[in-house]
Amino acid sequence: MMKKHFLPLLLILTQVSCAQTSVPNIDVAYSRFENDSQLRYGLSSLTVLNAKTGEVVFSKNGHIGLAPASTLKVVTSASAFHILGQDFRWETTLCYNGSIVNGILNGDLIIRGGGDPTLGSDRYAQSKPEALLNRWAAAIKKAGIKKINGRLIADDSLFGTQITPLGWIWQDIGNYYGAGASSLSWKENEIGVRFRAGVKAGDKTELLGAVSNSTDLKLVNEVTTGNAGSGDNVYAYSAPYTDIVYLRGTYGIDLKKTIMISMPDPALTLARELKSALDDNGISIAGQASTARLLDLEKEKFLPPATVIDEYQSPLLRQIIYWLNQKSLNLYGENLIKSIALKQGKAATTENGISEIKKFWSSKLKMDPNALAILDGSGLSPENRITTLAMASILQSAAKEPWYSSLYESLPENNKIKMKSGSIRNVLAYTGYHKSSSGTPLVFTFITNNYNGSTSAIKQKMFKVLDELK
Repeated sequence: MMKKHFLPLLLILTQVSCAQTSVPNIDVAYSRFENDSQLRYGLSSLTVLNAKTGEVVFSKNGHIGLAPASTLKVVTSASAFHILGQDFRWETTLCYNGSIVNGILNGDLIIRGGGDPTLGSDRYAQSKPEALLNRWAAAIKKAGIKKINGRLIADDSLFGTQITPLGWIWQDIGNYYGAGASSLSWKENEIGVRFRAGVKAGDKTELLGAVSNSTDLKLVNEVTTGNAGSGDNVYAYSAPYTDIVYLRGTYGIDLKKTIMISMPDPALTLARELKSALDDNGISIAGQASTARLLDLEKEKFLPPATVIDEYQSPLLRQIIYWLNQKSLNLYGENLIKSIALKQGKAATTENGISEIKKFWSSKLKMDPNALAILDGSGLSPENRITTLAMASILQSAAKEPWYSSLYESLPENNKIKMKSGSIRNVLAYTGYHKSSSGTPLVFTFITNNYNGSTSAIKQKMFKVLDELK
């Protein structure tokens, strides 16, 4: 008898909470969406909470785990603010071993990565490639070094060699958005390649080469010319630390664009570019540019550095999270996950970082860890699963924190609502904050999986549902 009365009671409570928070038509709008033909074989969930009180305004399928795509970055952001702190910075150290005699370093110059994903990024004045290369050259000169008889070693050991999370797919990891999370990143671990389209659609394109001269990648061009207006459908297929990249797909006949692909070994690229920059500054290096990983493979350990000559600090965490969410930078999310593991005294692995995040939210919100069945920090893995109730609850909790304004400002504006979007194959999701016309602050998570038809069509239908929050 109790089971027979339970569902109607829940419906009554849902209707009452909707009326109390002035979102009276949300259930009707969602029901219409749920019965749309684009969801015939799909599944959707929407949870709306009162951002101030945590009251459940509306929730359908709120306890079902769905693939969140890039909306997962908001969970990573909130976790990083809590665990690392909004003023957290990564540190990159320039040091040497051996001794300096008459301006000659008889030893190795070492640049040790601390996990900063912004090294060489153009998004910040301090991290631009020329700014950092000039800074390090100046620090070496200030240390009295005019010549180096040893090697230039990029120490990329902090995060280990597993730089791509579990669940990432072959079609993604060779492209700029699938770049691995190295402890010594450079230029957001991206390299540009240039093409010239053929005379007509179907013709083979001409590969003009890579933008960077500091890479020895073997680029195999299998890209053909696409129709006018077809744009960039080029995919790079490679793996971490590889020296060969296969380029496939189509490049629009009218396209004039540099295609960005992932940098398989960012630490080695940085070592080579720094060696070249030092040579331009009159500081010669007799040995090779190498990395800790390569030396370990060769069973040759470099000596521990004895003298630090520069300690570079990254932009503040709140500045980094702004770009993480504004431009959906997967690399930033993955480096944050590993850094969370380190902060908690664990080895810097994705698995450890995720474990710590689950522990944190389980403690803070009494959340079932199984509601966060995730494999990465960016949402790129199609195997990620999270419930809309869990994600909305995390965002609602964040609204009470002193760093909330930084999180809020990091969210893009879509459909005149501050929210993060997420999209992978047949997945579209949104999560964010909005104030209703009655002045009620709301937080929501809306995820749709396995829809059919066009993404643009399902997007507009999801926006119609979210319009009811206004």
